[in-house]
Amino acid sequence: MTSVLVVEDDPAIRASLIELLVSHQLVVRSSPDGFGALREVAQWQPDVVVLDLGLPDLDGADALKMIRGLSQVPVLVATARDDDAEIIKLLNAGADDYLVKPFSGGQLLARLTAVLRRCGDPAGRPGPVDGAPGTRQEPLVLGELRIDPLARTVHLGGREIGLTRREFDLLSFLALNADRVVSKRQLLAEVWRQAYVDEQTVDVHLSCLRRKLGERAARPRFLHTVRGVGVKLVSPR
Repeated sequence: MTSVLVVEDDPAIRASLIELLVSHQLVVRSSPDGFGALREVAQWQPDVVVLDLGLPDLDGADALKMIRGLSQVPVLVATARDDDAEIIKLLNAGADDYLVKPFSGGQLLARLTAVLRRCGDPAGRPGPVDGAPGTRQEPLVLGELRIDPLARTVHLGGREIGLTRREFDLLSFLALNADRVVSKRQLLAEVWRQAYVDEQTVDVHLSCLRRKLGERAARPRFLHTVRGVGVKLVSPR
């Protein structure tokens, strides 16, 4: 059975989340604070973590970084913070997805299911995305950009670029479809592989990728937006 660690300091919210998850045959443990969550991740090794950001002992973003130091367990962040800068910070710190409070039980269950499916197996090790370089053996090379699907690494001009799991899958899919316009809906279907994420999530990840590739939307080198249609990764000539 799938195990879920709920990290939430509000007793009423924590109790309602536990009741919801248990009613859907999930094994649940909980922690009201960040350090308790770290102990559970290290000792219990849950399949997925639902992480609130407003914790009494640690900022949730700091707790996320510490969790990433211990494990690659999928982490779904539950936050009331909905500004782009905060979301980008969380994704860069290793969050696999996020839900903005308040959210319904149905939304939570759908996101948990999708996160577990995308992450490959219950231990949180990433699996290949259909149609992405994770199904290939040889690296993809586009100008100075080199994507290695086996090592899951990206180099630009010989320098390795640190990407999150989702950023790597997104870049890989675009590289496989280089010089072709891909719609955001297609990216949600092929990279996120579910319909419960809105298009803003794609925009956030594309913004992160652009920054790490050293470009801006106004002056793109690799990632070109086709207004009203989608985005394409252009192979430099």
